[in-house]
Amino acid sequence: MPQGPRSDSPNPSNPSRRAGASASEQPGVLDRDGARSFAAALARSLLDDKCDDVRILDIADLTTVTACLVIGTGTSDRQMRAALKNLEEAADRFGSKPMSVSADDNATWLLADYVDVVVHLFEPNARAYYDLESMWSDAGEIQPEPPKRQTDGNRAS
Repeated sequence: MPQGPRSDSPNPSNPSRRAGASASEQPGVLDRDGARSFAAALARSLLDDKCDDVRILDIADLTTVTACLVIGTGTSDRQMRAALKNLEEAADRFGSKPMSVSADDNATWLLADYVDVVVHLFEPNARAYYDLESMWSDAGEIQPEPPKRQTDGNRAS
């Protein structure tokens, strides 16, 4: 059987970085523990940016599309967009970048697709309306680490 492209294959939009987190021979495919660790790092980034009600859903047993969902709530357009941008720092530590990022004009629902982990950042009304937690009610939940303590009022590092 022919092998797929290696995980270190260049991404056409940025040849120095590969798309999707990867710890195996296939692009964007982490083992389950790797996906959980990556999801926890992304959730931690959202918490460090003061996003509310951040949850990690382990959906690997329910779908083949992704392993984990990270869901959070932002308090403003500006905060949500900054949190989405700051996810890149957490992903960099895993040698990853999103395959796709989607944001509506009003920043009511922002999404970053890292293949193994998909991050959904909602404003409160959109989160209640789409209610992803109910859609994936059979998923296991992973508790994110609490945010780092901040001493200078800026985002924790």
